[in-house]
Amino acid sequence: MDLNIEKGGKKRVVIIGGGFGGLELAKRLRRSGMQIVLIDKNNYHQFQPLIYQVASAGMEPSSISFPFRRIFQRYRDFYFRLAEVESIDFTAKTVITSIGNIGYDYLVLAAGATTNFFGNERIKAAALPMKTTSEATAIRNLVLTNIERAITSTDSQERQALLNVVIVGGGATGVELAGVISEMKRTILPRDYPDLDSSLMNIYLIQGARRLLPAMDPTSSAAAEQFLRSMGVNVILSKLVKDYQDHRVQMDDGSSIATRTFIWVSGITGVRFGNIGNEMIGRGGRIKVDAYNRVPGAKDVFVIGDQAIMSGDEAYPDGHPQLAQVAIQQGRLLAENLKRMEKGRALQPFHYHNLGAMATVGRNKAVAEFRLFKTQGWFAWFLWLVVHLRSILGIRNKMVVLLNWIWNYVNYNQSLRLIFSTGKSCGKDD
Repeated sequence: MDLNIEKGGKKRVVIIGGGFGGLELAKRLRRSGMQIVLIDKNNYHQFQPLIYQVASAGMEPSSISFPFRRIFQRYRDFYFRLAEVESIDFTAKTVITSIGNIGYDYLVLAAGATTNFFGNERIKAAALPMKTTSEATAIRNLVLTNIERAITSTDSQERQALLNVVIVGGGATGVELAGVISEMKRTILPRDYPDLDSSLMNIYLIQGARRLLPAMDPTSSAAAEQFLRSMGVNVILSKLVKDYQDHRVQMDDGSSIATRTFIWVSGITGVRFGNIGNEMIGRGGRIKVDAYNRVPGAKDVFVIGDQAIMSGDEAYPDGHPQLAQVAIQQGRLLAENLKRMEKGRALQPFHYHNLGAMATVGRNKAVAEFRLFKTQGWFAWFLWLVVHLRSILGIRNKMVVLLNWIWNYVNYNQSLRLIFSTGKSCGKDD
C-alpha cells in the first residue's frame, strides 16, 4: 500500500504537519518546480491562538479552521494525504504512515508539539488538554455539562466541585482561558442559568513559577495578574500540581481543590515518531537541528517550528520560543534554502526576528510587547484583535470571527453554548 502519488521526474518534498510552519513552507514552494506532499492527521489547518475561544463557547471550531484542500486547490504538483506518521526510514528516505509508505528527496518535520504531562499518568488520564479544536470542544462540553449537573445536584460538596474550574499553567493559553471563563461566569451564567447562584463558580489559575506569562516582561506579567484578580480569578503562584485523586487537584504544599473541571495547559513537548532516537532529542522533547534547520546525521531531513530546537543562537540558548512567528519564519527561510540547494547555492542560517508578544485577558484587557514599546489595557486589547484577525485564513473566516467579536462585545449573547458530546471528562463518576 502506498499514498498513490506518481513521483515523475521532479524532486519531492514531504512535509509532515500543516501548522503555521508547514503551511508557510508549502505556500512558499508553490513555484519551486518540486512536488509537494503534505501529510497531516487532520484535513484542516487550525488557528491555535483562538482555540481558547472555542473552549469557552465563544466561537465555533469551523471559524478558526480551514481545509487544506481549499487552501491549495489551485496549486500544481501539490498533494495532501490524511494520515498519521508511524516512523521514518532515514536510510531508505521513506516515511511510513497509517495509509502506506512514501519516499522523499527532502523531508520536513513540522508536526508541532503536544501536551506535556511530565510523566504523571493519573493527571494525563483525568485532565483535559487544549492543543486542538477537538480538545477545546471537549472542554466546552465539560464546562457546560458540569453547570447543568450542578443545577440538579442535591449534594453541596458535589455542586461546588462541579462549579470549580481549575486551570494549570500560567502562560498565554492559561491566562486567556481563565479570563474568558471568568467573563462567562459574569455575563452568561446569570442569564442562562437564573436558578443557579453564579457566585458559587470559582476559577483557579495555578502557575508553578513566581509570575504569570514568564516569557514576557515582568510589567506585563503583573498587569495580567492584576486584570485576572480584578475579574475574580483565583491566581495561585509558586505551587506545583502533583496529582489528581478523588476529584481533587493535589498541590505540592499539601493543599487541594475539589473540581470536576480540570484543565491542563502547563507545558508542551515536541511530537515524536516511532524510530527517532533519544540522541536526536533535545530540551523539551524537541528534535535537534543546526542553524539551517537540518537534522545532523539525517540526510535531507529538516525540522521547523515547535518540533525543532536549534543550537548556536546566543540569544536563545534554550531554543527559540514555541510561537507561531518562529514557525512561520523558519518555514519561509527553509523554502528559500531548498530552492538554493536545488541550484547548488549556499544556504542561509536562520535568525529569529522577534515581532513581539501579546496575551488577552478579557474585554478591554490585554498585554502586548513590541520592540519599541509595551502596553496594557484597552490599546493592547485592540492591537491583539487586529493582529489575530489579520492572521486568520480566508475572507469568510475573517468575517465570521469579526462578526462574532462585535456581537459578543455588544451583548455576550452568542448562541454557541451547545453540548454535542460529553467527551473525555474528569467530572464523570468513577
